[in-house]
Parts: sequence; structure tokens; C-alpha cells
Amino acid sequence: MFESLGERLERSFKILKGEGKITEVNVAETLKDVRKALLNADVNYKVAKTFTDTVKEKALGQNVLTSVKPSQLMVKIVHDELAQLMGGTSTDINLDGKPSVILMSGLQGSGKTTFSGKLANMLKTKKSKNPFLVACDVYRPAAIEQLKVLGEQIGVPVYSEMDSKDPVSIAKSAIEEAKAKGHDVVIIDTAGRLAVDEQMMNEIAAIKAAIHPNEILFVVDSMTGQDAVNTAKEFNDRLDFDGVVLTKLDGDTRGGAALSIRSVVNKPIKFIGTGEKMEAIDVFHPERMADRILGMGDIVSLVERAQEQYDENEARKLQKKISKNQFDFNDFMAQIQQVKKMGNLKDLASMIPGVGKALKNVDIDDNAFKSVEAIIYSMTPRERTNPAILDSSRRMRIAKGSGTDIQEVNRLIKQFDETRKLMRTITQNQGKLKLGRR
Repeated sequence: MFESLGERLERSFKILKGEGKITEVNVAETLKDVRKALLNADVNYKVAKTFTDTVKEKALGQNVLTSVKPSQLMVKIVHDELAQLMGGTSTDINLDGKPSVILMSGLQGSGKTTFSGKLANMLKTKKSKNPFLVACDVYRPAAIEQLKVLGEQIGVPVYSEMDSKDPVSIAKSAIEEAKAKGHDVVIIDTAGRLAVDEQMMNEIAAIKAAIHPNEILFVVDSMTGQDAVNTAKEFNDRLDFDGVVLTKLDGDTRGGAALSIRSVVNKPIKFIGTGEKMEAIDVFHPERMADRILGMGDIVSLVERAQEQYDENEARKLQKKISKNQFDFNDFMAQIQQVKKMGNLKDLASMIPGVGKALKNVDIDDNAFKSVEAIIYSMTPRERTNPAILDSSRRMRIAKGSGTDIQEVNRLIKQFDETRKLMRTITQNQGKLKLGRR
């Protein structure tokens, strides 16, 4: 996401490179290019014009320090304004009710049902909530079944009424059921249509009036670009929703919806969907998104994802094993599983400053670990815990069993040995540093 916009903006800033100071002429030339880049990314025209006018006003009003180049100052101003354009700061979801009732809205195909499952999973695993999913899409074929499958996958119960075609009645009954069973969050998945129509609007407005939700989220497919913003405006006029969810941000999207939607409907983007897995949901942070648009990476989000998979007790056990040179293939496999849980590999790489740009045309397959896993699973338990016994005949057997060749097996064992040596050196150095401080 935002790859082409980031590149266009970078080219725009080059206009100021080599310039000794910011002037009205070179700023106008730079911002003309910035506006084109925004419009090309499907940003609303009024939003793009207001944005560049604000940047121009701020740039011309600044004294450039001798230590700061004009192009660097322009990047800073554009970064801050991009973050402001997308809301400035992240906005929390309202979970005040007993139970908290969250109503999902949006067009058919926007990803409402999948996002309902992701949100339930996030609230359960990260906020220790006891969510309850409700199937109120009584029209779309297999919508109820889809929600049930997702619910089973994440261990969250789903309320549905196969005989009823009245979503208002289903929603009211579900809330009563949630109260009786001690659920503290109710997430209601509603029906969508292929386009905004009066029947759909009346129906969801009736659900809202009947259940008085604590939070109404509008789910929009970011791939639809400017149409997403127009749809958001129509929904907001009728529902006065509390926040926006942008789905499919891992796809080939130009990012115009993310940059326009806040200005047009004056409602915050609260969450983004970044993949198909149930864990592929992030709280939307405008500053971090501005960092990523301008190729600065997003180390904070990367660290947060790593910490979610980090188990302190397991880490201590692992450190002891490394220091005693007992790190084995079982530990190696456990580390791979933790990395996989963190999300899409290319998305993770893009969070490291400079790496995203370097990997722009590189296809990083999420199945990159498959052959490694196959090789390790083809080892006997004894071989996994005692890598030193892996002689040539054992390696040949492992290659056949994993459907790989001997070179791949040898390469993995060599990488494993190098990793083990490096980890031991780091652990020993940390120990020396601690002793040196005493």
C-alpha cells in the first residue's frame, strides 16, 4: 500500500534538493508535484488542494536552519500534515456498555463479516474480553455459516436464528442472550448491498434505534478508492457512525481512501485490515502511517507485534539454553512459528526503514518457511535435539523425507549453526556487560 504515492512524493522533494533556501517559486513547483501525486493516489481533489495550501503556508512561514536542508524541512512538514490529515492520533473503540454493543455497517464485499471475526479475536486475546458474535445478515447466501466458521476458528460463540428474517429482532434477542451468558462485548454483523439503497439504510437505521449501540463502525474496502469516501459520506449522513475500518490495505491500493475519508466525514479511522488471517488487524496510527508513506518504516508497530508473541518465561529458558550451547532445532522451529504469527512477511519488512523500498519488486512468499519446516519435521526427535549427529546419511534421508535436495538440507544446517554461534556470542557479551557494571 502507498508504494507509488511514496515514490511520487520522494520525486517531488528532489525538486528542492540542492536549493539553498525555500522560496515561493521552488515551493510552488514542489507542491504542484505533490498535489499530482495525491490525485494520482485517488485522494479527493478538495482534500489534496487544502493539504498542499496548508503545507505551502507552513513552509513559507518557516526559517530554515543552516543545519537543515530545504528538502528535509519539506519532508517534515508534509509528514506532519499527512498525519494530521488522517486524524493526528489514534482513537480508541468505545467499550463502556454492559455489554458493549458494536454495530458493523458497510457495503456487501467490504469485509464486514471477516472484520467482525478479527475484532472479536483482538478483543479476546489483547483486551481479555468475552465477545459474542451476532449474525444479522439474513440475505447473503452462507453469511451466517461464514461467521460461524470464523467464530469456531477463534473460539467465540455466534448467535443466529435460521428461521427469522427480522434483523432487528435477532439483534435484540442476541443482546439478551449475551447478558444471560456473561458476555461483555456484542459484535453485530449486518447485511450489506452491492450499492447504497434505501432498504438497506432503513434496516440498519432500525437496528441502531432498537439496540442503541455503544459503537458503530463503518467498514470500507480501501481498494474502491474515491468511491469508498462517497459511500462513507452517505452512511454517515444516515447513521452518524463513530469510526471507519479500512480493509484490504495489503492489496494493490493507492491509499486515497485513507487520506481522504477523515476530512470528508470528520470521523476517525480506528482500525485497518492488513491480510486474511484473523490476527491481521491493526489499530490505525496516523503518524505511523505517515512514516510508512514517506519510506521511514514503522519500527514501533514492528516491536509491538514482536512483543505480542513474546513470552518472558520462554525467553529466559531459551537464553539459558543458548548460553549452554543447547539451542536445538525444536527451539529454531519455535522461533519460526513466532515470526509467522507476527503477520505477512513483506508487510513486516516494510516496517523497517529503507527495507520496504529495497523489497518493492521482490515477491516475499508467506510460504517461505515451508521447506525449512518440512526439513525439520523430517528429522527424528533425537536429531532435532542433537544436531551434531546429522551425518551425510541422515541428511540424505531427511532430504528425501522432506521433498527437498541435499543442498537445501546442508544450507539449513549451516545457517542453523551460524545462528547458534551468533546467539551464544550475543548472550555471552550481555553477561560480560552485566559483570562490568557491578
